[in-house]
Amino acid sequence: MFKRFVAYYKPYRGLFTLDMVAAVVGSLLSIAFPVLTRQLLSAHIPNENWTMIMFTLAMMLSVYVIQTFANYIRIRWGHQLGVMMEGDMRQDLFSHLQRLSFGYFDRTKTGHLMSRITNDLFMITEIAHHGPEDLLISVVVLVGAYAVMFTNSVQLALISMIPLPFMLAFGIHYGLKLRANFRAVRRTVADVNAAVENSIQGVREVQSYTSENYERQKFKQVTKVFQTARSNQYKVMARYEATMMLFRELYYFTTIAGGALLIYNKVIPVYDLLVFVLYVGIVLPPIDRLIGFTEQLQQGMAAFERFLEVMEVNSDIVDSSDAVPLKIADGTIEFDDIQFSYDGSSDRQVLRNVNITIKGGSTIAVVGESGAGKTTLVSLIPRFYDPEKGRILIDGQDVAHITKSSLRQQVGFVQQNVFLFDGTIRENLKYGKNDASDSEMLDALEKANIGSFVRSLPDGLDTEVGERGTRLSGGQKQRISIARVFLKDPKILIFDEATSSLDTESEAQIQEAFIRLAQGRTAIVIAHRLTTVQDADMIYVLANQSVVESGSHTQLLAKKGYYAKLHRNLERT
Repeated sequence: MFKRFVAYYKPYRGLFTLDMVAAVVGSLLSIAFPVLTRQLLSAHIPNENWTMIMFTLAMMLSVYVIQTFANYIRIRWGHQLGVMMEGDMRQDLFSHLQRLSFGYFDRTKTGHLMSRITNDLFMITEIAHHGPEDLLISVVVLVGAYAVMFTNSVQLALISMIPLPFMLAFGIHYGLKLRANFRAVRRTVADVNAAVENSIQGVREVQSYTSENYERQKFKQVTKVFQTARSNQYKVMARYEATMMLFRELYYFTTIAGGALLIYNKVIPVYDLLVFVLYVGIVLPPIDRLIGFTEQLQQGMAAFERFLEVMEVNSDIVDSSDAVPLKIADGTIEFDDIQFSYDGSSDRQVLRNVNITIKGGSTIAVVGESGAGKTTLVSLIPRFYDPEKGRILIDGQDVAHITKSSLRQQVGFVQQNVFLFDGTIRENLKYGKNDASDSEMLDALEKANIGSFVRSLPDGLDTEVGERGTRLSGGQKQRISIARVFLKDPKILIFDEATSSLDTESEAQIQEAFIRLAQGRTAIVIAHRLTTVQDADMIYVLANQSVVESGSHTQLLAKKGYYAKLHRNLERT
């Protein structure tokens, strides 16, 4: 883990070096002030050397000026170092998430991921900047100060060190407890984020069912867990910091008490005790830094562990070592003895022994009741999931040995629940072809039966669609998604219940656009409304995890089997 963390410093070695040099210079100068004070008290004032008195005072003032400059560099560019490292980590995490398979997101809450991308990375960047800096400053000041203190008086220096071993032992003991508490708090923060994200996304359902009180109670329970974790954290922190502050104050007491005894016994002069009191004032801030560093280190390492948890997750779907780009001729698709379940359990099979051959350039339909596995079946084509058994072939090429990029470039999805990104119509269309010109976009919109609508908008292609396309109707979102597929121009088209929740007029427009889009492509239609699939070249009926019937609409009705039963049930509704 340490090597992974250090690797993020490498691109910014110069900035890190500048920060550390500024920290060392500032630390050494703080040690110089009591040395100058001792010279002033022990030699220049008793000798009435006015020139040296003024020179020493000027040196003291110079120390402050240089320290100010060093502190500016440390604060300004040290924080910049943290910002740059945080940006790299966030980019790495985001890029890694983009590569993970659908199975990971099926198991993981969005709020938990958001917590890692925001809260955890901020905590990591704080330790990335302040950790090495605080540790270096503390070591330089403590070693340098005690080197001078031992030079002046070995006895008093030893006396002043009495609290150190107790502080060290106590810090190590409670540091482990702090780490466990910080980990628990990070987990509960993720739960709070997940609850907020879930509730906001479902705010329409919450209000339509007047379930605001229910949501408040759910959130109250999550918040209570968070409050308990925070409370336990602060309980440990209070004991830790209060006891450490006691040891901190004992430095003054021990030094003054020991110095008083040594002065009484004429072992050291009075000005040595005064200088030692100044040194205690210099030594205490590094001790405070070490206290803060210990606490911050525990938080940062707990956050970095959570960062690595995600980074070390491997995608279930990867290119094989012999993967080659897909070469499509006519787009024939074969499902060869497919078996699949989402959790690998034989007791919860979604698909079993599925064998289907789809002729290139044809339009076929997959029908069945909800939960029959229709969407799962088509999701195996672009390798959103991999089957546990069997093969999927495109023009004789096993998709398991085709590069994911080339495969997915040739598959176009039009889904029931269209996702439009929060942005403009133009930005959403560019997902189909990121270098598309305005004329290409408008042509695709025309083919999708929404061109006149977009042209009528004041901002045209630059119209904001809102989060998840909330400023558009369901039919408008569907047609924009179809235009996006027109721009992508894939050889294989999957139309997944895209008209099931639309009014008759919108359905007719989308059906017309689909027919236009399907020309010259291999098209798969999933539908509840059997009227939308009557013209398909072949219809496959899924039930009991497998294909139970296949044929044209007329042939299936004549069989008076499962499809005919579905047809009768729909006629009654």
